[in-house]
Amino acid sequence: MTISNDKEFKAALTKLDDGERRRVATLLVQQVFDLSGDPRVKGGLELAGRADVGSAELAVAAAGVNTARVESYTQCGRDTDWAAQASHFVARAAQECVRPVVDLAAAWEAAMQARMARMCKTLTAGEGTDNREAEAQYQTLDAFLKAKGSGS
Repeated sequence: MTISNDKEFKAALTKLDDGERRRVATLLVQQVFDLSGDPRVKGGLELAGRADVGSAELAVAAAGVNTARVESYTQCGRDTDWAAQASHFVARAAQECVRPVVDLAAAWEAAMQARMARMCKTLTAGEGTDNREAEAQYQTLDAFLKAKGSGS
């Protein structure tokens, strides 16, 4: 199956268990991490991407990611600084990855926040609001599902 729209994207996410949704959400956020660069967000994403991550580790990472989110929010609130806004959306997306349970709503929110981050980048670059991040996310989820199916 090749995912080509949000309905199929959500349907595929519902078929995953919590750990798989966490890893997929993490992959989606890592695709836009270059728009942040915050080491707390990076550490949280690296941790969330591990199959063996524990709830205590996630709680510590969540605190760091939340601090990064709050700091990025205060930075982007002064002016229309699209780069700072993108960083905020990345941190917000990462928050969903370090939750104790990554259900469909959390995975979807991570994807949407990542798309918003990419949209801020296109605004910064003067490219308008054309957002290809959704297609990139479809491809990422497709690749994850194929790898899962092959036992990798």
